[in-house]
Amino acid sequence: MKSTKRNTIFVLLVMCVVFYFLIKDDYENILYNLSVSNKFLILLGVVFVFIYYGLKAKALYLITKEHKKDVRFKNMFNQTLIAQFFNGITPFSTGGQPMQIYMLNKTGISVGSATNIIIQDFLMYQLALITIGVFAVLFNMFFNFINISAEVNALIIAGFVINTIVGLSLLFISFSRKFNDFVAKLVIKIGAKFKLIKNKEETIKKLETKLEEFHESAKLFKNKKTLFLRCYLYNVIALIAYYVIPFFIFLSFDPKLAITIPAVISCSAFVLLIGNFVPIPGGSGGIEAAFIILFGSFLPDKLINSTLIIWRFITYYLGVLIGGVALSFFKGSEKKCE
Repeated sequence: MKSTKRNTIFVLLVMCVVFYFLIKDDYENILYNLSVSNKFLILLGVVFVFIYYGLKAKALYLITKEHKKDVRFKNMFNQTLIAQFFNGITPFSTGGQPMQIYMLNKTGISVGSATNIIIQDFLMYQLALITIGVFAVLFNMFFNFINISAEVNALIIAGFVINTIVGLSLLFISFSRKFNDFVAKLVIKIGAKFKLIKNKEETIKKLETKLEEFHESAKLFKNKKTLFLRCYLYNVIALIAYYVIPFFIFLSFDPKLAITIPAVISCSAFVLLIGNFVPIPGGSGGIEAAFIILFGSFLPDKLINSTLIIWRFITYYLGVLIGGVALSFFKGSEKKCE
């Protein structure tokens, strides 16, 4: 809990620093843009970020329902919001998945099944990310709407490759029983050698039970291809909803702006691919720089900072704030399952 508070304070401090540098030389223009903006279109951006959360929660709900029939969508939506909070306050967004496993366990799902649910859910997200990444690369290749430097292009390609590797690794972990057995038993043996694990044989027996449960639940998508497709499509549509948000913000400032939705989606995808390299909660600093560089290559300078501030609040800080509130109300609905 102390580390959570510390990380939250750090995120707020980073937000203040980043916003200060964005505003300090352009505050009159930013205030003007905000005053004349179409508030309905900005609100539409907020609606779309909640569509993103809702569709991600729907995919998680469908997977979880295969393990626990009485699970409710409302609980999965709350857990999705809470995951946004933990992703937002941890480097490389690493805090959300462990917290989701904990929350699923608190609602009566075993640790093995909960781990598999989150792996499957994250796998669907990665596949959707890769799909839209391919679309963005091809779209820019044919239409060349972004003037990308060699350095930025290298970061985009690296981000795309890393996400592809992560997706393939998740598939391997989900279905390679021998590899998982080998790694897990090796860790136990090392732990026993250094006196970190007292009863090696008993621990291995417990592990074998957990792994058996894990691999049985991993067969879910293999046996239910329709479920796989539905969860994948929910994640694709969720990401499109997330990526299109800058479009509404730009139009809220200038309704005559010549900008297309495919261009905005592609730019947003590139921004997040680059931002993933920054080892600061929320990719702060890197995300903002990537946004200015990529969108600034074909949009008026007078709108970039204003859009960035609103977009960053809607897509990042709002999720952290609402997720924090949802966390304060979280209670397991069932007895914790071992």
